[in-house]
Amino acid sequence: MKTAQAGLLLPVPPMGRYLCFELVSSAPAMLREALRRVTPLVDGEHTVLAVGPSLVAALGLEVPGLRELPALIGPQVSVPSTPVALWCWLRGTDRGVLIHRGRALAEALAPALQLTQVVDGFRHGRGRDLTGYEDGTENPKDADAERAALIRQGAGLKGGSFVAVQQWLHDLDAFAAMPPAAQDAMIGRKRRGNAEIEDAPASAHVKRTAQESFTPEAFVLRRSMPWTAGEQAGLMFVAFGKSLDAFEAQLTRMVGLEDGVTDALFAMSRPVTGSYLWCPPVRQTAQGPQLDWRQLRV
Repeated sequence: MKTAQAGLLLPVPPMGRYLCFELVSSAPAMLREALRRVTPLVDGEHTVLAVGPSLVAALGLEVPGLRELPALIGPQVSVPSTPVALWCWLRGTDRGVLIHRGRALAEALAPALQLTQVVDGFRHGRGRDLTGYEDGTENPKDADAERAALIRQGAGLKGGSFVAVQQWLHDLDAFAAMPPAAQDAMIGRKRRGNAEIEDAPASAHVKRTAQESFTPEAFVLRRSMPWTAGEQAGLMFVAFGKSLDAFEAQLTRMVGLEDGVTDALFAMSRPVTGSYLWCPPVRQTAQGPQLDWRQLRV
């Protein structure tokens, strides 16, 4: 029986909408009632939901392995930590439908939680970043994806997942000013054909984040989407994992804390938000899949 929110394992949809909520009340009774109200609106496929450490702590409970994303300062760059209490990823094909679905979620969660950020995402081509490079080339597939993304055991935990969410802001003018060879060297792949460059510099993004190069191996399941708002644009980086350790190992190396080498990607992009959350599993009911809140006693 499938116990994961299905949207974690499905391909990136044509459109997405990301909602971030903050606590208004820390009263456990109000928070539990808000989670009960929102549960019928979350099917795990078209709407993926995750909770942050602050909400779990307000309930007086814990989710083993859940923690806040640390703010990191490397030799030349920094990565912010901007915790949120609850996060939703709305998946679909019609932006209007996503808007109305988001409004319903915000209404169900109020007044205990307040919507504080909305970001609209979209699929570019067959899954490319706005730089034109294929995103998530090394993603694990099928059973490997489940092994990388899903918690394997524990009542109310099995089938759940941890998620790292960062909004990256691109400087597309700076990127466009780079010669094509320099762009390829920054990523470590050829934009045309997507072939990995064997003699790419140590700072190339592919080399910084090669999942099999860590001990233990640091595999995550990426489900990122480009975003745009006015003249600003970038990537909503979303990575699901059976723990947060793999992503944190990659991020630590990217900022240069492992060996002093900073990921070349920072030359044209930087994260402006960053948070860790936990996606509860689902259980099957007569009405379809529903969030399994046993861990939080909802």
